[in-house]
Amino acid sequence: MCSNNNMASQCLTYEGCNFLRQRLVLSTLSGKRVKIRNIRYKDDNPGLRDFEASFIRLMDKITNGTRIEINQTGTALFYQPGLLYGGTVEHDCNPQRSIGYYLEALLALAPFMKNPIRAVLRGVTNDQKDPSVDTLKATAVPLMKKFGLDGEGLELKIVKRGMPPGGGGEVLFTCPVRRCIKPVQLTDPGKIKRIRGMAYSVRVSPQIANRIVDSARSILNKFIPDIYIYTDHMKGASSGKSPGFGLSLVAETTNGTFLSAEMASNPQGQGDPVLPEELGKTCAKLLLEEIYRGGCVDSINQSLVLLYMTLGQQDVSKALLGPLSPYTIEFLRHIRDFFQIMFKIETQKQEEEQKGGEKVLMTCVGAGYSNLSKPLK
Repeated sequence: MCSNNNMASQCLTYEGCNFLRQRLVLSTLSGKRVKIRNIRYKDDNPGLRDFEASFIRLMDKITNGTRIEINQTGTALFYQPGLLYGGTVEHDCNPQRSIGYYLEALLALAPFMKNPIRAVLRGVTNDQKDPSVDTLKATAVPLMKKFGLDGEGLELKIVKRGMPPGGGGEVLFTCPVRRCIKPVQLTDPGKIKRIRGMAYSVRVSPQIANRIVDSARSILNKFIPDIYIYTDHMKGASSGKSPGFGLSLVAETTNGTFLSAEMASNPQGQGDPVLPEELGKTCAKLLLEEIYRGGCVDSINQSLVLLYMTLGQQDVSKALLGPLSPYTIEFLRHIRDFFQIMFKIETQKQEEEQKGGEKVLMTCVGAGYSNLSKPLK
């Protein structure tokens, strides 16, 4: 529920299936209605996909009074947001996309609910398209704490692990509510001090996780001694329905910045089998690339940090990011549409001793968004 509701009567119109989640999340926060036309209208199979319909159902579950209209072919969607209600929610996520696809939206919305959310999501926990639950737990949760969302009740827990195509995983996410979000100054990422990781294997030999760890360490040990990669081998009912394995790596800096990279094996029956050694080495190189890109927030959490900066108190927030991803660039355009907030973007060249990619300093004044369901203390 939002205090600046004078613009809420507007209806924004978009075309196509891209960035559906961004539009629905920002619509829900701003109170503005959204109309999306021509969704895959030229495809042989037009309209919304099953995973998008599943996402819309989840948005309906966490809100109260939301009006959703979809035409017969599924090529047009009208969304009139209700109030963010929260509470206990259970949702079976469509296995075409992993739980991370749904969880990213919940991370953005959770602090502004009327009641603290307790969401149980079932489906695929790790795949090759979306951020895995492991990575979001290691990077997004510490990021939320920087905006004042610390304290009791912020938890992301994998109860069961599920790989595509069968899924069968289960995740518990709980988050406290806040009246408002505090501004941040994230301008100095600091130096890398340690690397942590999680090598997981389900319905395959537990030895595979150890092979992944050895191959990843063979590359990372050249750079830093403090490396610890856990192995996670779930058995029986908690191992989901399909075999698979993968690795999630996170580098932590002296200033509490978390940079991540991850890889998962090909789904059963799709593509060539991947060797655990190759997967470990490739993931380690992806982490080094993410460190090179740098910034105070890694690539997958750029849109989350920009959203929290937009919704913060009416004060200046700054964040140093690596090169902006195409998803983030579109997100900035949507923030302008829904909240009339523009960011000041300054590129920064790196000094010689700090070799790395070009950084971008993002600055904005928060919209002063406040959760009216949460009384002042």
